[in-house]
Amino acid sequence: MLEIVISSRNNGKKRELKSLLKGLAIRVLDLNDFPAAPKVKERGKTFEENASAKAIKIAKFTKRLALADDSGLEVEALGGRPGVYSARFAGNNATDEANNRKLLKALAGVPKPKRKAKFICVIALADKDKLAGLVRGEYRGRITFEPEGKNGFGYDPIFFSPKHNKTFAQLSPGEKNAVSHRGKALRKAKKLIDRRLRRAFP
Repeated sequence: MLEIVISSRNNGKKRELKSLLKGLAIRVLDLNDFPAAPKVKERGKTFEENASAKAIKIAKFTKRLALADDSGLEVEALGGRPGVYSARFAGNNATDEANNRKLLKALAGVPKPKRKAKFICVIALADKDKLAGLVRGEYRGRITFEPEGKNGFGYDPIFFSPKHNKTFAQLSPGEKNAVSHRGKALRKAKKLIDRRLRRAFP
């Protein structure tokens, strides 16, 4: 059976990715299965650069197919920030709550119509020491005035989905995965993995 390693130590992200990979004839591993795996610093200026670097480094280390994503939030009123710095918007090792507080503070006084934002997810697939595929998913919404909901992670409590009239943190995992940036990107990535499976096991 083909094995794929999710290049992440973020438990919320790993849960979402594993859930979205269900249905493929693969064994899904993550970095908990490789305690000595190197940490990959996100030094890229784009989501594509960061996702590619993580996937290639982990594929090379584990000698398995590796899947890495780089995701973030772009807020129109902040000129696209926090962008690739979303996970560390409030500083290195910042908590989700700290990032949310800083973002809401930065948008203090900004009216509802101007709080437009989009979530972006780029997924890279790597094999050995080279990139095997790169896909992207986006979801547009707006930033709320205060956190709402207990599900999800990251900026989910302050990201409002117009389609559902709720924040991402108020949605069930299934509802979120059906529309989210990560769900869209991973459905594209699944097609890449499926094609690879067909070549490996005709």
